[in-house]
Amino acid sequence: MHFPYGNKISLKPILILLACCFFAGANAGDDDAVGQEAQDKHIGIGGQPIVVIDSVAQTKSGLKTLRVKTIQHQAEFEAMGKVISIQPLLALKERYLVAQAELNGAKSRLKQSGQSLKRQQDLFRHGVSAKRSLQEHEALGSADQALLDASYARHLAIANEARLLWGETLAQWVLSDKAVQVNDFLSGGRRLLQITLPANKQLTSEIDTIVIEPSGQRSKARSATLISRSSQADNTLQGQSYFFQANGDDLSIGMKVTAWIPEPGLGESGVIVPESALVWYMDQVYVYIKVAKDRFARRAIKNIESVPDGYFVKDDIRANEEIVTTGGQMLLSEELRGRIPDED
Repeated sequence: MHFPYGNKISLKPILILLACCFFAGANAGDDDAVGQEAQDKHIGIGGQPIVVIDSVAQTKSGLKTLRVKTIQHQAEFEAMGKVISIQPLLALKERYLVAQAELNGAKSRLKQSGQSLKRQQDLFRHGVSAKRSLQEHEALGSADQALLDASYARHLAIANEARLLWGETLAQWVLSDKAVQVNDFLSGGRRLLQITLPANKQLTSEIDTIVIEPSGQRSKARSATLISRSSQADNTLQGQSYFFQANGDDLSIGMKVTAWIPEPGLGESGVIVPESALVWYMDQVYVYIKVAKDRFARRAIKNIESVPDGYFVKDDIRANEEIVTTGGQMLLSEELRGRIPDED
């Protein structure tokens, strides 16, 4: 085909258009490659998110891991209690001592009147003393005997009151002559606790030690030793109550405490996870597991129980698995960042 000279088409714009199309296609290929690379960093195996972090990045970020081992854990239940004053016991002690002094005085008077009566009987037998004098001494002896009986009854009533309200052990500690154990309570070195169990729980006979803490943090709990069962009920709780004693540091009278008591029966197998390993996301707790040299999987933890060294996990983590103890939040951020699509 022939074109007139004045209508000749220039090839330069066509070449420029072809070049633009070529580079646009190349850039689109690069974007696809970048997008695929981003997806490869968050691969899901069986629906389980995976984050890929190379060794250099792990070192720079301070990421740390721990290989967990199986332990045998004794399950526990929580109970509430309070630090109580021994002042009512000391008041009973004072009344008891007064009654004891009165009893001793009554015994002395009866002994003296008995000796006087015996002398009057001898004098009357030999005709030296009149019968009226003998009768007066007999009446005096009867009065002293009645006074002794009354003193003994008061003394016994106070002792029984102490046993009824505080139990045999505490009553014996306070009412005995030595009362060495009470000195620790008076100095503040020990504190008396009343622990009330939930209504459906019991303290088995083999348990004589529990752990308590006013802050409610199991990791800071201290031991408390059983004294005896309490006959006093807590007005706010319905379970059985027991008296315990514990180290008095940071415990003030009237302070509420949380107690952890072993459940009866055998322990459970599981692993201990440090608190630093837990990652919270969407009201669910997770732990990152190192599944390869540079790969980490986020795993949901369904049931955890607070223990002194962290948290006890029964089923969700297996023995010898390597968990992330430092850097879990960083892995979560990296995982979520990879889900955000790049904008043009």
